[in-house]
Amino acid sequence: MDFQNRAGSKPGAGALMSNSESNVARRERLRKLALETIDIEKDPYFMRNHLGSYECKLCLTLHTNEGSYLAHTQGKKHQTNLARRATRDAKDNEQSAAVHRPMLPKINKNVVKIGRPGYKVTKVRDPQSKQFGLLFEITYPEVTDETKPRHRFMAAYEQRVEVPNSQYQYLLFAAEPYETIAFKVQSREVDMRPGRFWSHWDKDTRRFTLQFFFRNLARSNADREATGANSVPVQPRFNPLNPYITSS
Repeated sequence: MDFQNRAGSKPGAGALMSNSESNVARRERLRKLALETIDIEKDPYFMRNHLGSYECKLCLTLHTNEGSYLAHTQGKKHQTNLARRATRDAKDNEQSAAVHRPMLPKINKNVVKIGRPGYKVTKVRDPQSKQFGLLFEITYPEVTDETKPRHRFMAAYEQRVEVPNSQYQYLLFAAEPYETIAFKVQSREVDMRPGRFWSHWDKDTRRFTLQFFFRNLARSNADREATGANSVPVQPRFNPLNPYITSS
């Protein structure tokens, strides 16, 4: 058989290499290239065993010589395992940094208080229902346009200024940079029906107005008597402004 005149061969070059021969030549080229660019002694995954062969601690592969190991390091399996190991190490470092990260001190918003706002409290009574209520007018002349005063009811057991008394509750008003002020009112259920409780913030005059009425105890007792003894008992309702106070 004429091997010199085969298709694809050059005159005088001999026969074409088979697949196995080309693989051997490729690995040899990779070995020579790796020897020029890589210091095998600094490879953390390179290990010599007691049998005189070489092992890859990353891929758990066995190699007969250094060239075989270097060719392995340029292969797909070794490169894929390197990428996986790098990803896992980065994730472990992030978790370790999160665990050992020192707790940052809580940064409090430093606002210089300029004193208490002006206020006016007026007692009101509805002429039809005879309900007693209070009208609060708080003036905040120095607040910014983005600031809106806030308010809330606070039970007597939430504060630490006076001895708690279950007969009273506190109505708080707050708006920076003014100090928070509180008013001590009766601990009764507030009427939350439309028109009975309302608030308004006037940006032009910088005045916050709030008005509410207490529920009429006499009318509530009359309603319970009118229902009769055989009626289904009504479950107590929670006051949304003061969750510590319930009413029947």
